[in-house]
Amino acid sequence: MYSILEKKYQQIQRELFLGIGAFGGVIVLGTLWYWLVEHWPLTDALYMTVITLSTVGFMEVNPLSDRGRLFTIVLIIVGVIWLGYIANRFTEAVIQGYFRDGVRLQQQRRLLEDVSEHFVLCGFGRTGQQIAQEFTSENIPFVIIDQDEEGVEMAQNLGYVTVQGSAIQNQTLLQAGIERACGIVTTLASDADNLYAVLSAKNINPNIRAIVRANSEDALAKMQQVGADAVVSPYMTVGKRMVAAALRPQVVNFMDVALTGSEPDFYIEELLIDTESCPYIGQTLGVLGVRSQTGASILAIRRDNGELIGAPSAQTEFRSQDLLICMGTTPQLQALNQALSPQN
Repeated sequence: MYSILEKKYQQIQRELFLGIGAFGGVIVLGTLWYWLVEHWPLTDALYMTVITLSTVGFMEVNPLSDRGRLFTIVLIIVGVIWLGYIANRFTEAVIQGYFRDGVRLQQQRRLLEDVSEHFVLCGFGRTGQQIAQEFTSENIPFVIIDQDEEGVEMAQNLGYVTVQGSAIQNQTLLQAGIERACGIVTTLASDADNLYAVLSAKNINPNIRAIVRANSEDALAKMQQVGADAVVSPYMTVGKRMVAAALRPQVVNFMDVALTGSEPDFYIEELLIDTESCPYIGQTLGVLGVRSQTGASILAIRRDNGELIGAPSAQTEFRSQDLLICMGTTPQLQALNQALSPQN
């Protein structure tokens, strides 16, 4: 399925090629007439046809019969009509930017071929638009898949790399580079579509991280059963958020600032310990002196087996594949990352 941009570009291409091809056919027809009917030399026949269609006003190459003059009149009318059509199509193409769109299409195709370690965002509704904005603000590469023509056109006008098609079809997912992606985020309106999109993505790329929107409570368990790594119910999330904002407003404000990085004083980030480069595996947090050495704070540690350690003490050991949930400014988090992975 072609996108809106591709349809427009291909339509103007067809119209231009049609006009040029038809005009070429008129030249051939006129040449054959003067050559076969008027019995002129082939070069004279071609020359007469060209000067007639161009309406330059030169005199006749050879004397014409009445039948030949009638044909020449028809040839002039047809030529003017087709030249006008071509000029109109070309002018419209320039004004509406179809040639610029062709360059954009080529750029998008190259980006789709080269992109890797990106997210595939399925659905560009209100939720998808917000996710795209967040990805853009975080400089995270992503490709949008949407079936709705208006959604695709909106995404392309915003400069997003977009594939038009169904996210549950392998061909569309492959076109979006799902085999090279690090994650897929599905925000489709139907739970069934979200379910099939995750199944298709996991079938192509078993290691991909899948974040799925669930529109009903029944879908939550089913999404997890098919391999979704995170399932988000907008209704449950909004309900919890509103209650938290009512009961603990300052906590909610703090988490907003920390998660979005809108203030330079706070930022929450994940840091995965690299077994090969981390010199502190098997040692305690006290040995590293996280707070005194980097200024960052380790809020929690997620072990490789899924165990979550909240507010780890100085006696807590670093282990291979630990996922650290840290808080600090950007320089502090960079210092912590450098301390745990000095080779990076």
